[in-house]
Amino acid sequence: MKEAKMSKKFKSIYAEIERFCFDREDPALAIRNMRNFTEGYDAFGIEDEELKILRDRILTEYEITPREIAELGLILLQSGKYEFGTLAILLIKKHRPRMDAYVRERIKEWLDTAVENWAHADFIGSKILPIFFELELIDLESYASWRDSRSKYTRRAVVTSLMWQRRALDAAAMLLFLTPLIRDQEKVVQQALGTFLADLWEKAQIPVEAFLEEHKDSLDSNVLKQATEQMPISKAKLYRPKPPKKIHNPRPKPKFKSRPGGKKE
Repeated sequence: MKEAKMSKKFKSIYAEIERFCFDREDPALAIRNMRNFTEGYDAFGIEDEELKILRDRILTEYEITPREIAELGLILLQSGKYEFGTLAILLIKKHRPRMDAYVRERIKEWLDTAVENWAHADFIGSKILPIFFELELIDLESYASWRDSRSKYTRRAVVTSLMWQRRALDAAAMLLFLTPLIRDQEKVVQQALGTFLADLWEKAQIPVEAFLEEHKDSLDSNVLKQATEQMPISKAKLYRPKPPKKIHNPRPKPKFKSRPGGKKE
């Protein structure tokens, strides 16, 4: 991964972030949160509400622009510190109407090269990527390169973001767009796909059920289970894999040898 260079302004901001986090670190909270991150979790143990205080201070003191945040965000995410990455997302989120194509491409770079956990992928997918649709900075056609990214976290963020487009985009079009991810081998992507299908089913039952019927033999069993959780049991059974039949193997009857005289042993 190519490390981003820091300007004097960025170095000052970075130093302030470090001081803030070291002054407030809570190792006990970090240890408790660690169980939610099988991929690894390097954190100070600081709640998001506290980080918002730091976010507001940085925005006020440094008057940092959306493009600068997009560049600084990569540095923060590359640090590997959980709170640094969260702060980057909180900062860019405050500039919703001012995002442009440059910011869009830097956010993709965040996901492709620096995001290392499902929580940041979901945060970006739910709070940042939908803005690109609202501002017409992206559509499903141009979104294909995100879906096909080598990063599992970019792919997960794409699925997560479409949950927030279920009223704006056609359900059948979204399902067709996500079809290549059916065979994705990454668990974090499959989990997001199952959640997406369950969520979309509540709005558009017919296209989701048609999708499940067409692809039930290819979809992961956990995706099918998750996608059908809200369905009536009778309907869910149509799409879930059938449990293997129990094979009854009766115990063979013992064979007896005949003794002379007709008696059996």
